[in-house]
Amino acid sequence: MVFDDSRFKPDPNLECTPYYYPPVGDAKSNFPRTWTLATLVPGDTEAQSKFQSIQGQIPNIAPKGQQPQSLIGNWTGFTYDPTDPDCWWTWQKCTTPKVPGLPADIAMLPEPNTLGFGFDDGPNCSHNAFYDYLQSKDQKATMFYVGSNVLDWPLEAQRGLADGHQICVHTWSHRYMTALTNDEAFAELWYIINFVIGVTPTCWRPPYGDVDDRIRFIANALGLSTIMWQYDSNDWRVNTNATTPANVDNNYLDLIAAAQNGTFSTYGTMMLTHELNNFTMSEAVKFYDQLAAVFAHLVPIGVALNISDPYFEDGYTLPSFEEYIGGTHVGSVTGSSDNNDGPFDSPPNGPSGSLFGGTSNSSSLAGSSGSTGGTSPSTLSNQSGASKIAPDKVGVFAGAAIIVGGIMSML
Repeated sequence: MVFDDSRFKPDPNLECTPYYYPPVGDAKSNFPRTWTLATLVPGDTEAQSKFQSIQGQIPNIAPKGQQPQSLIGNWTGFTYDPTDPDCWWTWQKCTTPKVPGLPADIAMLPEPNTLGFGFDDGPNCSHNAFYDYLQSKDQKATMFYVGSNVLDWPLEAQRGLADGHQICVHTWSHRYMTALTNDEAFAELWYIINFVIGVTPTCWRPPYGDVDDRIRFIANALGLSTIMWQYDSNDWRVNTNATTPANVDNNYLDLIAAAQNGTFSTYGTMMLTHELNNFTMSEAVKFYDQLAAVFAHLVPIGVALNISDPYFEDGYTLPSFEEYIGGTHVGSVTGSSDNNDGPFDSPPNGPSGSLFGGTSNSSSLAGSSGSTGGTSPSTLSNQSGASKIAPDKVGVFAGAAIIVGGIMSML
């Protein structure tokens, strides 16, 4: 059967026409410029105070590579100790930090025969047909949103919340995080949180998986758990190098075959997929029924980890895994804009904090390692992950996000 993806080809003159939404547009001066490397905004005393409070504790690990080439994962000329002292995921897929006190990354799930269903790089301006499809399946997912996309497409970001998806952080401008200075890495995580989305996520995924113990420390100081993956669709690579649609199909089929042969009889898994463009979303739709047939359960990552409190704000809850598989896909949606336990002393990035905070209403809306001596990892450029990795262990997830919210509810 040939998959008809025609309805996933929106008119770019409609959905993807830039628009000005005053509550967001009028506050843009409180943020870095979209799609530029984030730095602390002058006059943002709260961000500066928070950064200063953790600066002296950040592990003494130098940024990797040389900017600007390192920002896109080009490590040419950079020499790294092959014993991997920094637990650099890009080097050897390390997920258990070597700095004491840091929680392990999450790359597998504790619930057997379960797929943690999620997508990176949203919100996409053309995602309505895809989100409609998920809605038709009553399927919730984990959405890792890029801050610049959230600011460019605020109502699309709100649909993710309104539809009940779990929202996590995917940085401000989608750079290789280990290439950044401490203040740049901090800003990349600080400025996506809370303002437009309306709540404070407690989970993040590093772009390309590029994280080490220095970056983990900064994320952990902001209350963010690091979420990785075990399988990689490589869907984002199509039209960027030699990767073909057939290669991506085969990556999906490899995951399906693994589920069929009992690989996940004692644990659950995650696959890296994207909301990036028409192709990546169409692939998710194309293989959805097959994934649902071979996995006992497709659930948001937070549900698979039995997280009850999705945000730092009070009042929002996730259903437990048992509740979700029993048909209850939405927890409590009567939340508070208070952020008493979060990384902020007061609502960030504006006098009233979040645009959409408060009570919500329902809406329909791989790399190689060296052998001896220092080794240059230049061949790791743009490596988002091997088709399968063996994570050290399942970490402890600090939070997830699910809320059914009114898209126009504003403080």
